[in-house]
Amino acid sequence: MINITLPDNSVKQYEAGVTSLQIAAGISEGLARNVLAAKVNDEVWDATRPIVNDAKVQLLTWNDEEGKSAMWHSSAHLMAEAIEILYPGVKFGIGPDIENGFYYDIDFMGQEISDKDFGRIEQKMQELAREKQSYTRREVSKQEAIDFFTKKGDEYKLELISELEDGRISFYQTGHFTDLCRGPHLPDTGFIKAIKLLKIAGAYWRGDEKRKQLTRIYGISFPKKKELDEYLLLLEEAKKRDHRVLGKELELFTFSQQVGQGLPLWLPKGAELREKLEQYLKRVQRNAGYESVITPHIGNVNLYKTSGHYQKYGEESFRPITTPVEGEEFFLKPMNCPHHCEIYNHKPHSYKELPIRYAEFGTVYRYEQSGELHGLTRVRGFTQDDAHIFCTPDQIKSEFNGVIDIIQQIFSALDFKDVLIQISLRDPNNPSKYIGSEENWEKAERAIIEVAEERGLNAKTAYGEAAFYGPKMDFMVKDAIGRKWQLGTIQVDYNLPERFDLTYIGADNEKHRPVMIHRAPFGSMERFVAVLIEHCAGNFPIWLTPDQVIILPISEKYQEYAEKVLHLLKKHEIRGLIDGRSEKTGRKIRDAELKKIPYMLIVGEKEENDLTVSVRKHGSGDLGTMSIDSFAQLITDEVKAILG
Repeated sequence: MINITLPDNSVKQYEAGVTSLQIAAGISEGLARNVLAAKVNDEVWDATRPIVNDAKVQLLTWNDEEGKSAMWHSSAHLMAEAIEILYPGVKFGIGPDIENGFYYDIDFMGQEISDKDFGRIEQKMQELAREKQSYTRREVSKQEAIDFFTKKGDEYKLELISELEDGRISFYQTGHFTDLCRGPHLPDTGFIKAIKLLKIAGAYWRGDEKRKQLTRIYGISFPKKKELDEYLLLLEEAKKRDHRVLGKELELFTFSQQVGQGLPLWLPKGAELREKLEQYLKRVQRNAGYESVITPHIGNVNLYKTSGHYQKYGEESFRPITTPVEGEEFFLKPMNCPHHCEIYNHKPHSYKELPIRYAEFGTVYRYEQSGELHGLTRVRGFTQDDAHIFCTPDQIKSEFNGVIDIIQQIFSALDFKDVLIQISLRDPNNPSKYIGSEENWEKAERAIIEVAEERGLNAKTAYGEAAFYGPKMDFMVKDAIGRKWQLGTIQVDYNLPERFDLTYIGADNEKHRPVMIHRAPFGSMERFVAVLIEHCAGNFPIWLTPDQVIILPISEKYQEYAEKVLHLLKKHEIRGLIDGRSEKTGRKIRDAELKKIPYMLIVGEKEENDLTVSVRKHGSGDLGTMSIDSFAQLITDEVKAILG
C-alpha cells in the first residue's frame, strides 16, 4: 500500500495515470498506472472519486487484497457488458468479486450458453478492455433507479433496489453497460490485460431453490498475461491435489446416494486418520485443562430459539422432527454451544471453579443446497472440534491466549507455516444482524483487539464477519500451493450467557454472569481433512498417516518373516501392512508409491538371515539396510521431532 499526503488547499479529483494524480501524490506516471483503487480514511474508494481536504489516502495496487478486489469486481462488469452485446435481452442478478476472481448470475432468457462459448466472450471482453472504457460512478435517487431498470425490464435489479434507500444507491457505467453497484472499480478497463472464464454453473436467485435458476459464470483476470499463465498452472496442480480424487485413491472416504447427498462415509483408513487427529487434539486439550462432554444429535426447538440460532439460521437447518404423540418438536443439532450452556447450568458454580472448559467432537447438521455441496469442504453433516470456555471477565485474555497457543501448536504439527489472522467484527451499518447490547459487543471486540496487539499479531480487521452473537478471531492458512483456507476460530460471547441465564457466585457472594469463549482449532473434521489432503497432496505427516510402513516380501517364502517384522513394529506403535501379492517387487514398490505410504520395507533371504529390513522412503528412494530396532527408532524420532 502506498501512503500519500494530498495538499490541503483544495478538493482533489485524482485519476490513475494522469497529471492530477502525479501532482497530488508526487509519484511517477509509471507508478500511477499501477494504482487500481484507493483507501480514503480507511474506506475503499474508486481512484477517480473526489478526495476531501486532509484525507488519509492509501493507493491500492495489485499487491493489495483490496486492489485485487477492485480488479475482479470491475472484470465482472466487463464480462456483463460483453455478454449483453453478444446475447441481447439477458437480465442480470449479482456479480461480485470472490476470493479468486469473480462471477455473475445471469438470466439468458432461453438463449443457449455453455463453456464452449467462453472463447468468444473472452475475445469480446479483451476488445472492450483495449478501449480503456472508464468506470463512471453516478449517485441516483431510488425513483431514478426504479425508472431505469423498469424501462430495461430487469426484475432482478428492481428487487435489489426495493431493499435500498435514497442516499445509498449508485450506478456505474462502462461503455454502454450500466449497473446498480456500490463499487469500487478501476479507473478504466485498460488495466485488465488477461482474462479467463473458468466454469459455468446453476444458481437459484437469492439462493432460494423455489425461485428461478440463473446461469452463474465464473472468471478471473490479471494485470499481466504472465500472472494468468502462472494461475492456470496453479489450477492444474490443484487438480492433482483435489481431495475428492485423492480421498478415493487413498480409500479415505466415500459418498452414497443411498445414504444421502453431503453425508460422508469414512472408510477404515480415513477413520484411522481422523481418529489420530482427534486423539492428538484430545491430548493437547487435556494438558490445557479441558473436560470432555457428549451431547445428543438432536435438541428441542426451544433450545435453539433461546440461543437465537433458530431465528438466525432456521432456514439453513433441516425441518423440525415432530413426535407423533406428544407433539414435541426437535431439530437436528445445528450447533453445539446451546447444549454446552445447558451442561454448565446443571449445577451452581463458584468463581473458584472458573474457568470451566468443555470440549466435544460434536456432529452437527446444516441444510446445504445440493449445488453447493463439494466433497468434504461443504457437507450436510460434519463434526466440529468444539469447546466452550466459561470464565470471569478478567480471565478472558488469558483464556483467549491459551486457545491461540493451542491453534498455533496444531498448525505447526501439521506443517501449516503461513497463517493469516483476521479479527472479525460487526458491520456497523447493519446492527440488526446481531444480538446483544452495544456495551457487551464493545467489551468483547476490545478484548480480542487488545490480545492481538499485546501478542504482536499482524491481524487484519474485517467488518461484518462477526458471528451473530459475538466477534471472533479467525485463522486462515495458506496451503502448499498458496491457496487460503479458513480453519481455526475463537469467539468471545457475552450474549449466550445472558440468554441462558448462566451465573456463578463471585467473591462477594453475589451472582455474576460468566463470559463464554467458543473455539474450534480444526473448524470441522471434514473440512480440515480436505484441506490437509490438498495441502500435503496425500503425503500426510508420519505421525498421522494411516499406514506408516508397508512390508514387501520378495516372494511367498518370506511372508512369515514379513509378519514377524510387522509384529515387532506394532510393539513400537508403528502402523503398517504387508503386500503379500504374487507380484514382482518393482510393481509392489510402484503401487506403494502411488498409495503414498511413507516407508517400504523389502525383505528377502538376506534380511531374514540378518534380522534386518531394506528401507525405501516414499519420494526419496533407497535408504539402505538396517535392523528392525534401528528402523523403529527412525520412525519414533521422526514423530517426536514433529509432536515433541
